[in-house]
Amino acid sequence: MPAATPHIEYESLGDPAHPAIVLIMGLGMQLTGWPDSFCHGLVARGYRVVRFDNRDCGLSGRMPGKKRANLLLAMAAAALGLPVRTPYTLQDMAGDAIGLMDRLGIARAHIVGASMGGMIAQVLAAKFPQRVLSLTSIMSTSGNRRVSKPAKPARKVLMSRPADPKNVESVIDYMVEMFSVIGSPGYPTSKEEMRERIGRSVRRAYEPAGTARQLLAVIASGDRRKLLRTITAPTLVIHGAADPLAPPAAGRDTAQNIAGAGLLVIDGMGHDFPEALMPRLATAIADHCDRSAMPA
Repeated sequence: MPAATPHIEYESLGDPAHPAIVLIMGLGMQLTGWPDSFCHGLVARGYRVVRFDNRDCGLSGRMPGKKRANLLLAMAAAALGLPVRTPYTLQDMAGDAIGLMDRLGIARAHIVGASMGGMIAQVLAAKFPQRVLSLTSIMSTSGNRRVSKPAKPARKVLMSRPADPKNVESVIDYMVEMFSVIGSPGYPTSKEEMRERIGRSVRRAYEPAGTARQLLAVIASGDRRKLLRTITAPTLVIHGAADPLAPPAAGRDTAQNIAGAGLLVIDGMGHDFPEALMPRLATAIADHCDRSAMPA
């Protein structure tokens, strides 16, 4: 039975009459995770840009959960091929995006997802093909465990926690450390800039229990390669060559399992959106969307 649909917080940029690009963010990340410069770059190319907070994150609705998510148990069950109990699925989260499109009167859109958002975008493209003009999957995976294992430093920082989860500065310290590990070595962001950006995000909203429930949905989705093979939308896969969280092999594997998918691997890019790369990413995605709109 599908999970209840929560309130979804969103922003719409650009002319509503223009073709829409819907941006889906990653695990625990808010709509503000899409840099303004990136969004405005897409608007300048003639697109309407819609970004939103996933359920259980940012200013969107929280999903009820009586128990704390047992992630270790879920990972063990997934490794054994057993069902993973989760309050909602990636397909439910894809349904949130479709519901938002309905509300905004968007019949079809270019769908762009990053990390977990890439997984949601993949599911959306497979399950709702009539609503998708094109798909762009960024720094994501197919769910193939053999090629998706994070590097040890990334795994270690992800399994750690803030020293004091109730203290804003402690949470910011933790997240700065995390992005210092998983970020782009070829396009480093200064600690000061990182701290300012993360601070704005944490003060806007911070919901670790919601992030844990999102992660349960990711774990429960398992291997999506069979699903990816049903995708018919023109697809671009973008991945960082220096991504320690989702290795480059995960991007190649994703592209190999979607018929006709293009693959753009960017040297020096990790698992973040460094400001220096925003013009290149916006151009690559706008070009892909332009091509997808051309007659066959």
